[in-house]
Formats: sequence, structure tokens, C-alpha cells
Amino acid sequence: MGHEHTMSNSNDRKQTIRFFTEEELDALEATDPDTAYRIARAQAIAARDRPAPTSAAEAGPPDRTAVEHAIEDVRRILQRDGGDIELVAIEGTQVRVRMKGACAGCPNSVLDLRNVVEKIVGAVPGVSSVVNSF
Repeated sequence: MGHEHTMSNSNDRKQTIRFFTEEELDALEATDPDTAYRIARAQAIAARDRPAPTSAAEAGPPDRTAVEHAIEDVRRILQRDGGDIELVAIEGTQVRVRMKGACAGCPNSVLDLRNVVEKIVGAVPGVSSVVNSF
């Protein structure tokens, strides 16, 4: 199980992000080193650039521009492996995306959605969940 880390952003707001532990990443690396690397990198980006609020309810509705910026961060990660992503809609606190390119139909796309996309896009204040729309 992962651990939580409290961080401060430029406005000195303290926020908590769930990270995969080194043990979890090591276990994944034994079977899928590329995915483990992408997750570790995504966590580093999320920790540095987009710390999550305590809860989506406290943050209010997500800012569309912030969600779009997070999607662009994810796109850069996925495009390295031939994948892509697009923003479909923001419905309340839920963000709907579409995994494209090599991600469409890829067995790892479910892991990428959960471990990369949800970590980065879900860190935007007000986002409660990220769902893939086929």
C-alpha cells in the first residue's frame, strides 16, 4: 500500500498526495520495468507540480484550464510510448478522458489510467475521479 506525503505549493497550502512505495514500484519493476519507470516519473511530476487538495469537495469544481494543463503533462508522458490522451468532458468533479494511439486497446492502458493519468489529472484541485471514455 502507498504512503501519503504532505507538500506545500507556492501559495504555502499544505496538501496530501498518495504515492506508491518503493516496494510497490520494485514489485512492478520486476514484471514491467517500463510501467514502473513511467509511474515513478509521473509521481515525481505530480509531487513537484500538482499537489492534490485534501478532498475534491473542499476544493470546489475543477478549473478547466488547470485540467487542460494536467492533460498536456500526461500527453507528454504517454506520447513517449506512442500513446495519447484527450479531454472529453468535465462533469461536476469527474474528468472524462479518451486514451488514444498506442494506449487504445493496450493491456497497460488501465494501469496507465490509474497510475499516471489519475495521479496527475486527479491532483488538480476539485477533481474527484478520472474516467476513460471509449
